[in-house]
Amino acid sequence: MAKPETKRFYLDACATAPLRPGVFDRMAEIQAHAWANPSSLHQDGIAAADALERARFQIARGFAASPDELVFTSSATESVHLALHGLAGTQATGRLLISSVEHPAVVGAAQQLIAQGWDVQEWPVDRYGRIRLDLLDELLAPPTRLVSLIWGQSEVGTLQPLLKVAEACRARAIPLHTDATQVVSQGIPRWCDLPVDLLTASSHKCGGPRGIGLLLVRPEWRAAMTPQLLGGDQEGGLRSGTQSAVLAAGMATAMEQIERVDPSAIACSGDGIAQLRDAIRERLAADHRLEICGDPEERLPNHLSLLVRDDQSLPISARHLVRCLDHVGLAVSSGSACSSGKDSDSAVLTAMGVPEALRRSGLRISLGHWIRAEDLEPILDRFQAGLDIALNS
Repeated sequence: MAKPETKRFYLDACATAPLRPGVFDRMAEIQAHAWANPSSLHQDGIAAADALERARFQIARGFAASPDELVFTSSATESVHLALHGLAGTQATGRLLISSVEHPAVVGAAQQLIAQGWDVQEWPVDRYGRIRLDLLDELLAPPTRLVSLIWGQSEVGTLQPLLKVAEACRARAIPLHTDATQVVSQGIPRWCDLPVDLLTASSHKCGGPRGIGLLLVRPEWRAAMTPQLLGGDQEGGLRSGTQSAVLAAGMATAMEQIERVDPSAIACSGDGIAQLRDAIRERLAADHRLEICGDPEERLPNHLSLLVRDDQSLPISARHLVRCLDHVGLAVSSGSACSSGKDSDSAVLTAMGVPEALRRSGLRISLGHWIRAEDLEPILDRFQAGLDIALNS
């Protein structure tokens, strides 16, 4: 049966976002006039290097950071690996502490360190997906030498108490990395007010191009970090490979349009998008088949996570529901986009203690700046239609 021709609503911002206004035009401008290799010494290369450094300065200024603290990478995943492996190379082997709800990129990087003699321990979370702070002193005791903590969980939206952990790590001289990919898309924190040592972010979550990410690194750690890609010594020797001034300019243009926020106010950021998210949550929560998942208050402002059942309280496959919602013009996700193609239990929901029968029923709705208040009723109508199709098929 052909899909009805109707306006579509893209509600999967946590997977990727469309380009923000002006990004494509800025990239086209740089491609036309500064397309050369930034490492070349001729005028064309100098033009590319100038465009690259202007983008670096622009992004760093948004974070209230020094341009020397910003390393361009190909993605948030690469930034994570550079952070963890680069820092591990500065430390004697010991314990790497991560949360039990990390992004697969962090889990993968951590697992690789085991072969190098590191012990990896997961920080347990409660039923909302927040780390158990009652374990803080125990878990930060020796032999913990490195901590990586996701700030905003992409699958269930929960914000971790990053500032409390950061202060505790700093008091113990333990370097702390945070995967802030989802947070930065909603509000850019002031790096100078953030007591963490390394921060990962990605362009395409922010309305910039794919293929570029960043890592912010404090000078005291950058000087000793071990690069993971060797060759041309680009990015101050931390990341070899020809940089793309085009992608950097696109990322800078996108990030310039995101509000700057105090690190303690992330849940209230997002240019008012939380109010629209709350209106959707209130309406959906009235349906007995839908259960709100994750922290109800300390969560990403654009994020809504649901567990879905049928009228007999039996779990509905989220993958099936995603397809039904797509049929009526809603693009949503079943769990994290990085693993939603896998028909398996969610590791995040498992860590949160969600019953096994419900672990494949997790649905994620994530809003972007393109959603307006007048879209509320059509979105809710489409959701109900898609849910009805799923229940009857």
